[in-house]
Amino acid sequence: MTNRQKAAQETRRKIVEAAKKIICEKGLANTSIDEITEACGVAKGSFYTYFKRKEDIVFELSRGMFDEILDNAKNCSGTFLDKLQNYMTEFAIYIEKSSVKLTQEWIKNVVAPESIPNGYENNKLEIDINNTMNLLQYGVEIGELKKDCPITQLARMITDLLYGQMLCWSMSDGVYSYKERTQEFCKMSLYSIFKNYLINKEI
Repeated sequence: MTNRQKAAQETRRKIVEAAKKIICEKGLANTSIDEITEACGVAKGSFYTYFKRKEDIVFELSRGMFDEILDNAKNCSGTFLDKLQNYMTEFAIYIEKSSVKLTQEWIKNVVAPESIPNGYENNKLEIDINNTMNLLQYGVEIGELKKDCPITQLARMITDLLYGQMLCWSMSDGVYSYKERTQEFCKMSLYSIFKNYLINKEI
């Protein structure tokens, strides 16, 4: 990699990191391109070298942030169901913080995958199903889920649930908390869904 390529990679990283911090704090609707470029110390024109609009940075953020959510869930204390609840709740928290408008961008990604920028070989739905499968497989590896646990089917079910709640929250214009709705589901339903696949059924 040439020095010029390294510099370009570093500039892109700075833009993404600055946008991540600001959007998580304020939401996409309240974040401007000027604010992002000022925070990372680059010229406004540099932003347009890598992104056509601020919404496009969503695709960069979705990969990194949701990988981080998965890693945090694996490392949190408690049982496998605690880890799954952590994953689902943090998923909801990040989306809720990111604003209804950003949620609509994610929904657009799912229903119109041709809108994904070049270089994104998997759409958002596939990424989230794979992350959920990864967490369930981890549950098998740590000896809390049975080896015959239907990982693919359960991962699809959990992701369907998260996306359904995300859609309803978006349609409501965010009048209630996506986080709290997700926590309610976890408390009421997760054990019932997984009890036949848990090695230790005590809760």
